[in-house]
Amino acid sequence: MAIKQISAFVENKKGALADVLKCFSDRGVGLRAMTIADTKDFGILRVIVDDLAGGTMALQNAGFVYSITDVVAVEVADVPGGFASALVVLMKADIDIEYTYAFVLESGKRACAILRLSDTEAGEKALMEAGIPLIGQDEILRI
Repeated sequence: MAIKQISAFVENKKGALADVLKCFSDRGVGLRAMTIADTKDFGILRVIVDDLAGGTMALQNAGFVYSITDVVAVEVADVPGGFASALVVLMKADIDIEYTYAFVLESGKRACAILRLSDTEAGEKALMEAGIPLIGQDEILRI
């Protein structure tokens, strides 16, 4: 049930993020989720898009370096501590979280957290056994 995420290297200079996002928009590729982590010289843009093939083709044609990564999307309550319950499940299962980002689906009701895990399959199993709903590729594209 893992979903596909694009990670792209973006030079840390004025307009670079706009250039990448324009590549997507010029090809009609929509963003579903996005985060960027930066250093002095470059950033790593992580995106979930509505058209993986189109998104990767856009980046490739523009000369950006990218990779595809499996991540897990979980639905949690949009309340204080809602995400913590999923993290406790992963901690007890001895699954490391490499990074995460989240967004609200329905204010005060539901949120989605994207997680890159040390063991995707074991993490999904632990979350499902604990009753934490996973969000699949098809469902995230409908957001």
